[in-house]
Amino acid sequence: MKIVTYNVNGLRPRIQQYGSLLKLLDSLDADIICFQETKLSKHDLRADLVRAEGYESFFSCCTRPSDRGRSSGYSGVATFCRVKSAFMSNEVALPISAEEGFTGLLATSKGYEPRKEKFPSIAEGLECFSRDELLKVDSEGRCLITDHGHFVLFNLYGPRAVQDDSERIQFKLTFFKMLERRWECLMHQGRRIIIVGDLNIAPAAIDRCDAEPDFEKNVFRQWFRSLLVQNGGRLLDILEQSILIGAYTCWSQSTGAEEFNYGSRIDHILSARSCLHGEETQEGHDFVTCNVAECDILMQFQRWKPGNTPRWKGGRSIKLEGSDHVPVYMNLVEIPEVLQHSTPPLSTRYHPQVFGSQTLVSMFTRRQTTEQVISEESEIPQIPSQEDFLSTPEKYGSRASQISVLGSQSNTNILPGIVTKKKARLGQGSQLTLNSFFQKHAHRSETSSSSFADSKLCQTDISYSQIEPDGVPSAADESGASKDCRSSAIDNNQHKCQLDACDSDKEKRKVALQEWQRIQQLMQNSVPLCKGHQEPCVPRVVKKAGPNLGRRFYACARAEGPSSNPEANCGYFKWAAVLKSKGKGK
Repeated sequence: MKIVTYNVNGLRPRIQQYGSLLKLLDSLDADIICFQETKLSKHDLRADLVRAEGYESFFSCCTRPSDRGRSSGYSGVATFCRVKSAFMSNEVALPISAEEGFTGLLATSKGYEPRKEKFPSIAEGLECFSRDELLKVDSEGRCLITDHGHFVLFNLYGPRAVQDDSERIQFKLTFFKMLERRWECLMHQGRRIIIVGDLNIAPAAIDRCDAEPDFEKNVFRQWFRSLLVQNGGRLLDILEQSILIGAYTCWSQSTGAEEFNYGSRIDHILSARSCLHGEETQEGHDFVTCNVAECDILMQFQRWKPGNTPRWKGGRSIKLEGSDHVPVYMNLVEIPEVLQHSTPPLSTRYHPQVFGSQTLVSMFTRRQTTEQVISEESEIPQIPSQEDFLSTPEKYGSRASQISVLGSQSNTNILPGIVTKKKARLGQGSQLTLNSFFQKHAHRSETSSSSFADSKLCQTDISYSQIEPDGVPSAADESGASKDCRSSAIDNNQHKCQLDACDSDKEKRKVALQEWQRIQQLMQNSVPLCKGHQEPCVPRVVKKAGPNLGRRFYACARAEGPSSNPEANCGYFKWAAVLKSKGKGK
C-alpha cells in the first residue's frame, strides 16, 4: 500500500495543469492520496473537482473567513482512496469510517447530512476545551480522519503563524494542543495512528537551509520534537530516517528558492511505534522495521527543472507550473485485509451537489464533438458571389429576397446572422492582444459607406422601373457595362481602403513601440544595480500590513539561496524614491 501526502497549493490549478482530476491522481500512483491547501469551499465541490473513476474522496473545507481578510476556501484538505469497489469491499484503502475535523462538533463530521442529535458530542479527550474554542479551531478545514481498520489516518494542514502575529501563534498552539490530546486518546485505546500532511513546522536545523543558531528554540519545533520516540514521545518521524541532508519539501515561490534548493522540510509522515504484528515489546519489532518498505520525496514534481533559464537571465518571465511543495510518500507492506464494509457517508459521492448531479451537469456542460461542429458548419448555406447571384437569381429562389444588391458590397454583409454565428464559434476562447488596442475598428463601416457612395455613380445605368417585386433587379435588364463599372469601383475602393488601413495600423504600432521603448529606457535608468552582482534589481511592493504597506523597493533579481553561494541572491535592498507633490513641504 502506498500513501502520498501533497500540498497542492490549490486543487483547481493542479487539475488544470494535468488536464483532469483523474490524471492528477494517476500521476501519483498511490492507494491513499492526502491533499492539503485545496482552496475549495463547500460550494465549489462539483463532480469534476472531487470525483474520479476508481477513487472515493473525502473533503474538509474552511467555513469561516480568514482573520487576515481572505474569504473562506483558503485552506482545506482532501483524501482520495483508490478502490476497486465502493460497496461491500475488504480493501484497506477504503476507510471504514471518516470524520471531518477532529473535535466531533462539526455537523458534517459523520456525513454531509446533519447529525440526528441536537448537540453533537465533543470528541473524547477534548472535554476540557469550550465548544467555541473547538469550533473556531475546527472550522478552517485543516483535518480529515479516516479509519482504515489497522490504522487511523490523520490528513493535516497545520496553521502558519509569522513571528509578530500573536493571534495566529495562539491559534496554532491551540490547534496542535488539541490534536495531541486526540492522538493520545486514540493510542490509549490501542489504536495505531498515522499522521501525514503539511504541518508548517521544520523540526530541526537540518530541516531548514541556513538555519539560524536559535532556530530550534522555537516553541513549535520544541513541541514537534517532544512527540518523537528519541525524545521520550510515542511517534516516529518516518521520513527523517530515510532522507539525506538537504532533502526539502517546500520552497518560496516569490524568491525562486528552488533554483538553489533553498527550502525547508515541513511535510511529514509520522506514525505510532507499534508494528502490525502487535509485537511492540519484542526487540526489533516496530512500524518502520516491519511495515515500512520505503519513504521518500517525489522530487520529479518539483517546479524547477534542470536546464531551466536562471531568473537573472530572463527566467523570471517563464511561468513554472506546479505547487511550491513536492509530494512525500510511504510504501507499506504486510497489510492484511479487513472485514467487508462500504463507503462512509462523508464520501463526496453522497454530497448533495455531487450525488445524482453528474447527469444534469453533463447535460449543460457537454462539449461539442468534432463531428457535431463539422455537421453544423455543413448546414450553413453557401453564400453566393455577387456575379453568380446577378447572372442566375432564379437559382437561389426565395433567398434572393433576403439580399440587397446595393448593400452587398462584400460577402461579409450577406446573411449576417449566419456569418456572425460561425465567427463566434471560431473565435470562442480567443484573447485580446496588446496590438488589438491600437487597431482601427471602424474599417468595415467606412469601407461599406465609401463603396456604397461610389456605387451610386453607376446606379444611373440601372432602370429602377425594371426592379423585380422582391427587390432584386433582373440580370437580363442590367447592362454588362454598368455591371463592370460597379464591380470595378467596388474593388478599387476596397483595395484603397485596405491599403490606408494597413498604413494607419503600421504607423500606430510604430508610435506605440517607440513610446514603450522610451518608458522601458526611463525605467532602466532609474533601476539601481545590486552590490553583489552589479546587475539591475527588480522592483517589488510591500504587501504586509503595516506602515510600509504598498511602498515600492528594489531587490537583487537572483534567486534566493545559501549565503555561501555567490551565484545566489546577494541580499541587496533599496527603497524606491517617493515622488512628492508640488506645493508641499519637504
